[in-house]
Amino acid sequence: MSIDIPTWVDGQLQPIEKLEAHRRGLRHKAISVFLMRDGKVLLQRRAMGKYHTPGLWANTCCTHPFWGEASLDCATRRLGEELGLTGMALEYRDTVEYRADVGGGLIEHEVVDIFVGEVAPGIEPEPNADEVMDTIWQPLDELTEEVAQRPSGFTPWLQIYLRDHARSIFGGVTA
Repeated sequence: MSIDIPTWVDGQLQPIEKLEAHRRGLRHKAISVFLMRDGKVLLQRRAMGKYHTPGLWANTCCTHPFWGEASLDCATRRLGEELGLTGMALEYRDTVEYRADVGGGLIEHEVVDIFVGEVAPGIEPEPNADEVMDTIWQPLDELTEEVAQRPSGFTPWLQIYLRDHARSIFGGVTA
């Protein structure tokens, strides 16, 4: 299925097919979500069928908004599609930009709206096997240490978020 995502071309936002944006390394919109509970962050391990970074651990969920879709609507939609989580209250935290080689000749050059939500005890994800092969609630301090020791097991964007943007993402979340 071909999906058009909001991409900047010559300074103008235009709908460009997602894979084409990644092949050309074009700057495009994205969202990332971090769900928290008791100082732990919900991570997902990307399914092996993903077109880039399969099998790597990532934040709770991330994707690209459809053309014309609001970031918060996209984040809410994707939590349901990937993890079966609905009705999550999400708080906008920051917009960050990064560029990373994700393998296979693909580049993520994203302008990302980041959302954080607190999950009540007893609520657990129900992963869509086409998207997610595993999940874990990881203590934030242990995650930072593990990423530093074994970066090849984690997506480039999660590494960038933890290294460069942890304060703006997690600063308001009580551990």
